[in-house]
Amino acid sequence: MEHGRRQRTPRPSRIPRTPREKYGEELRLRRTAAELTQEALGEQVVCSPTLISHYEAGRRLPSPDDARRIDRALGTDGFFARWLEDLETKYADHFAAVAELEQQACLIQQFALSIVPGLLQTDDYARAIFRSYRPNHRPEELDRAVVIRTERARILEGLSKPVMWTLLDEAVLRRQVGGPRTMADQLHKIADMAEAGRLRLHVLPFGSGAHALMESLLTLMDFEDSAPIAYVEGLFTGRLMDEPALVSASQTAYALALSDALSQQESLALVRAAAEEHEHGQQ
Repeated sequence: MEHGRRQRTPRPSRIPRTPREKYGEELRLRRTAAELTQEALGEQVVCSPTLISHYEAGRRLPSPDDARRIDRALGTDGFFARWLEDLETKYADHFAAVAELEQQACLIQQFALSIVPGLLQTDDYARAIFRSYRPNHRPEELDRAVVIRTERARILEGLSKPVMWTLLDEAVLRRQVGGPRTMADQLHKIADMAEAGRLRLHVLPFGSGAHALMESLLTLMDFEDSAPIAYVEGLFTGRLMDEPALVSASQTAYALALSDALSQQESLALVRAAAEEHEHGQQ
């Protein structure tokens, strides 16, 4: 080695970018070339700067309308709208962005009103859910849906991230989905995860009466490098919110409902008791 010259340390190879990340990077480059801030582009697209940052990070994809507005703002002649058509997803349109965000969240706080959250479902429980609203289903379709849901849940296989809080209405424990055995196994799985420290579990008992989340399920997500989001869902539809006022209101509603819930130990005892009742056919 020549005197005075330092030997370079090889750089670690970068993890390959996903198609969404490539889309977002190109958007950032085109925006920068157009000398627009995220705020300025957001004004032209009619969305928040936070949403533009999620697009550029590859966490979310714009809607077709937003992609067309991006093309108009940047003068890209339909480039982003056409590319968007190639970024297909295996999830329903209203849920695709949520599934992507789950992979990057450092904290997920979820509330379930009537069914077990998808990330916690057993295969048999998920299959029963899918079967309930697909009257002309084929076995292979159900198998594929269950596999997709199982793949989502792999984010919980790590020991630390994301930190998971799960708040359940007591109705989730009482409605028998898939039969007594399936329901008992499902509840035992949730309790096992809580006892293992993989999630924080609380139940809102019927006795607590009205509570702040009784009209909708809710998922809150925090990230290490961007603003938090909130997601609510109804029949065949969902809304992902990043507006600070709505996210803050959702966080407050979650905190209020959590304050009416049982402690973790009391919740665990109730979940185990409900599992035993399903096992023995007591309703």
